[in-house]
Amino acid sequence: MPPRPRSRASADASARHPRERDQALGLAPILRAIADENRLLLIMLLGQRARTVKELQEATGLSQPLVSHHLTSLRKQSLVTVTQCGRSHEYSLCCDTLAESVRLLLDLTAGNVTRTSAGAPEETRDSG
Repeated sequence: MPPRPRSRASADASARHPRERDQALGLAPILRAIADENRLLLIMLLGQRARTVKELQEATGLSQPLVSHHLTSLRKQSLVTVTQCGRSHEYSLCCDTLAESVRLLLDLTAGNVTRTSAGAPEETRDSG
């Protein structure tokens, strides 16, 4: 797919913020990788503990080829790592930062985020 033409305003903004533009370009493929609900589910499960393909298949109900396909996509973005354990492979998240980021995003779906006076999201905490 050819890149979309950028507007003059977009090009001017990119010229003023080259670092942010580079960061956005680097982050976009990662966000695309986790945007798929099956891959996100795999990340959530791996955030609990390392698992084999068979364990992920049983936990998700997805076929083995589909689990492997999604794990390959996540590995290409360095979001999961694989370790050989005997005859099987065990998958785990690349880092605690990814697991924490997913937990923060899940707070959005649970309604645990409120707006501060400046408009920035702020987590709400139960007092009990």
